[in-house]
Amino acid sequence: MPEVPATPVDLLRALTRAERLLARRVGGVLAAEGLTVEAWRVLCLLADGQGHPMSEVATEESLPPGTLTKLVDQLVDQNLVYRRIDPQDRRRIRAYLTARGRREQERVDALVRADLADLATDDDLALAGALAALVDRLGAGRRPVGAGTGPRPRVATR
Repeated sequence: MPEVPATPVDLLRALTRAERLLARRVGGVLAAEGLTVEAWRVLCLLADGQGHPMSEVATEESLPPGTLTKLVDQLVDQNLVYRRIDPQDRRRIRAYLTARGRREQERVDALVRADLADLATDDDLALAGALAALVDRLGAGRRPVGAGTGPRPRVATR
């Protein structure tokens, strides 16, 4: 049975290593298709067909707004994504998959799933749930950077 991380730094290392290894593996599949991991993630988010505000896409995919704009510009140039002004709030821009983008997302997603099939275990659903719960707890419990659990150490000054 795999060893469970015992300390916060162990947990952080395990999560970071898993993310990097998975991104490298998925990135290899995507590179052969002319996509990046970030582009694929955006396509997957937009696959629900509802259209998403660019600010929401940036937040969901952990991309700075400028980086997302450049990425979406590339996806627009490839006829995978299009943008429209939000009918409820004309200040916002929503991104959608084109018909070609939907086909490409489905095709590439199937390739990624096939490549990762050998990693599947009976624990995958539980792992996904545990990670989602961890993300929710971390998001809900945001503290300012540097906020610790105890008093701050005093720093000697002259």
